[in-house]
Amino acid sequence: MRLKPVATVMITTAILAACSAIPHKKNNISNEPIVFTEPDPTPAFYSLNPFNYDAPPAFEVDLKKAAAQPVTKMIATSTSYPGKSATFEVNKLIIPTIDSNRADMKYTPLAGLNEIDITNVDDFLQLVEGKARHYPPQFTDKNERRGYETKLREVTNQLDALAAPDNASYDVLIRAFKATVMARNLDLGQQYTTKSLKYGQRLLKINPNDPETNFWFGFNLSEGGGQREAIPYLDKAMKAGVQEAYLSTVNNFLFLDQKKNALTTLHNYKVKYPQEAQVVDRLVLEIQKQGRTNVWENLEAMKQGKY
Repeated sequence: MRLKPVATVMITTAILAACSAIPHKKNNISNEPIVFTEPDPTPAFYSLNPFNYDAPPAFEVDLKKAAAQPVTKMIATSTSYPGKSATFEVNKLIIPTIDSNRADMKYTPLAGLNEIDITNVDDFLQLVEGKARHYPPQFTDKNERRGYETKLREVTNQLDALAAPDNASYDVLIRAFKATVMARNLDLGQQYTTKSLKYGQRLLKINPNDPETNFWFGFNLSEGGGQREAIPYLDKAMKAGVQEAYLSTVNNFLFLDQKKNALTTLHNYKVKYPQEAQVVDRLVLEIQKQGRTNVWENLEAMKQGKY
């Protein structure tokens, strides 16, 4: 299911590559169909669960819940072929589009009035989040990045339309918020910086103490130049138990040239998450020798074995 709708450019590249590899045979034309397999996405760079690196991502948990719940078979008019009916017998991830101020997903084969099947959107957002949650984004394949950019533009347009009403649901707004943050990180246009701030502010108005909103709003501010303004939001996220908020806070303090605060935060992170000791020690060493000051660039260097 993953990346099925993702990148025409990736598909085109795969087709061209496959075609170039087929030998030309005179008078020996095969009737066998040619099957093209889209390449698997490369591994995520960022943890798919920023709340807890050792826990599965929310999307995977939702899929398991949907699969475990009894299915109520539904028959409805096909959206593709008016006048014909279609049978829906697999649970999907359904969210309300309006008038809901909290996460309110349900698992059923078909969305009802003022609801939407968000399964494919969540699948894609998880994939792109693993590459572009923070700036700079981490891609090793240029064609894959182009594919993500193409699909992310489509998804942001879809979510923007759903988020337009003043009473848009929390579920819609949090996805629109995340999508625009990642579009900003992928340098898709200045408009995404403005949109991400507006979505974050709308979410904070709904629930000023929401850990996920504070985390995304805090690091989005920090990585967009609002380092001082980011401090209270990242602090709320840390206190609410968002694991990655510690690293975002360290990154924020490094931007502000507050190395003492950055080292203190790393010490607290190591105490709370001892399994991250090796990462912390490497980051401390790099800070002390005044090397790379961006946490995410440091992590990339570690993964590539550069130090």
